[in-house]
Amino acid sequence: MSLKVAVQMDHVATINPTGDSTFAMMLEAQARGHELLHYTPDTLSLKGDVVSALAQPITVTDAEKGRHFTLGEAARVDLSTQDVVLMRQDPPFDMNYITLTHLLERIHPKTLVVNPPAAVRNAPEKILVTDFPELMPPTLVTRDRSEIQAFRREHGNIIVKPLYGNGGAGVFFIQEGDHNLASLLELFEQNYREPFMVQRYLPDVRQGDKRIIIIDGEPVMGLNRIPADGEARSNMHVGGRPELSPLTEREQEICAAIAPALKERDMIFVGIDVIGGYLTEINVTSPTGIREIKRFGGPDIAVLIWDAIEKRRA
Repeated sequence: MSLKVAVQMDHVATINPTGDSTFAMMLEAQARGHELLHYTPDTLSLKGDVVSALAQPITVTDAEKGRHFTLGEAARVDLSTQDVVLMRQDPPFDMNYITLTHLLERIHPKTLVVNPPAAVRNAPEKILVTDFPELMPPTLVTRDRSEIQAFRREHGNIIVKPLYGNGGAGVFFIQEGDHNLASLLELFEQNYREPFMVQRYLPDVRQGDKRIIIIDGEPVMGLNRIPADGEARSNMHVGGRPELSPLTEREQEICAAIAPALKERDMIFVGIDVIGGYLTEINVTSPTGIREIKRFGGPDIAVLIWDAIEKRRA
C-alpha cells in the first residue's frame, strides 16, 4: 500500500537529522514506498473550501546535516488529495498554531491528520495533563501573584514555566529562599498573556525526567533524560543526558490511567513526561525521542507509528 504523505514541519534544512523524530518518521515512510511532500506551516492556505500548501517532493537520506534531504520543485498542492498529513511543526502553541489546526481540521479525517488537529487544539500538553490531578505533583495554573506566592509558601521550592512553551524554554527553578520570584513574574507578565504553570519542585528530577512514548494508547519505551550539572532542566538540547529506561510499575499505572483519554481522541503518537512517579506533561503536538530510543537499542518506534497509520488507511 503506497500512500501520499505531506509533512507539515519546520524547514527540513533546519533540523538535526540524527535526533529528529519527524525525520525518522519520514525515513520509515520512504522505506515503505510512500510518496513524501514537504511544506512549512507558513505556506498553508484556505481559499474557498480548498486547503492547500506550497509543497515540494522530498527524498531523505540518513546522513549528516546538509546531506540529509533533496527537495524537488515547489507547487501548490490541495491537501485533500493526500492520504496523510503529519502535523509536526514545533510549538509554541500560540494563535498561529491554533489557526493551523482549524485549517487542517477541514480535511480530516478524509485526509488523515496525525495527530488529529481538533484533538491537538483541545488538548495542549500542559492543560490535558491537568485532567489527571491524582497523577501529578501539586500544580497551579494562574496569573494571580497572590495565588503563586501562597503556593510557594505551601510547597517551598517550585518550578515556574509558560503554559504553552516547549523544549524547556522559560522553565525556572525558584528555591524557597530565592528573592527573584517577583521579578520573574514581572517578566512572565510582560511576555505571556496566558496563565503560567507552577509546580512543586521534584528533587527526583536529578535522577531523570523520563519521556515515555505511547503509540495508539500503548506505552512502548521510556527515555530517561538526566539534567546536566548546574541545570534544572533535563531537555536534551540543553544538555540532558539520555538513557534507555524500561517502565516501572508506577509508570505503567500512569500509562494505563491516561490511555482511554488518548484513544478517545485518536492520538497516534504521544510522549508523556514522568518525574519520580509523577506525570508532568502529555505531549501531543510534536513528541520527540524516537531516534534516541532506537540508537540505544530500543524498538524502532517509527515502524509502530506507520503501522498505526496504515491500519487507519487500509
